[in-house]
Amino acid sequence: MSLWTPGGEHAVPDDNDRPAGAPGAAGAPGQPPLTPEQEAEAAQIAAEMADVRAQLAQVPAAQVVANHAMGCWELAAIHLSAQPPNLTEAQIAIDAFGALTEVLQGRLGEDEATLQDALAQLRLAFVQLKATFGDEGAEPAEGAAPAEDAPVTEG
Repeated sequence: MSLWTPGGEHAVPDDNDRPAGAPGAAGAPGQPPLTPEQEAEAAQIAAEMADVRAQLAQVPAAQVVANHAMGCWELAAIHLSAQPPNLTEAQIAIDAFGALTEVLQGRLGEDEATLQDALAQLRLAFVQLKATFGDEGAEPAEGAAPAEDAPVTEG
């Protein structure tokens, strides 16, 4: 079996090539075998990850999505508060936040009104900063479209 990467094709060793129960049998290709202590630590980390996944499965998806949307809000706020504001980067975060809240409208539960208010505040701050700083505050990201063409200023 092989694996394609941007660096080229690489052979992937088959775990069946190692004796069952051999130390490091589950190790990464090209890495030395794991010690018994490392295997125990890896098993503990895997168990903790399984516990976290089980806990996350108990939380309503709308609540998790709202939390991620607020991460977009925070990212936008960081870029808007920079001196000068980085309007291009803020615009990406605002548009991502808007996409989440608008596409899921009516399905975000009790957090929906808060998310909509937060989005409106971000959009207002963006428009005000753009009026103040103009293109001076717009540091274009590589390959980014001009700020005037983006939907964030329409809301």
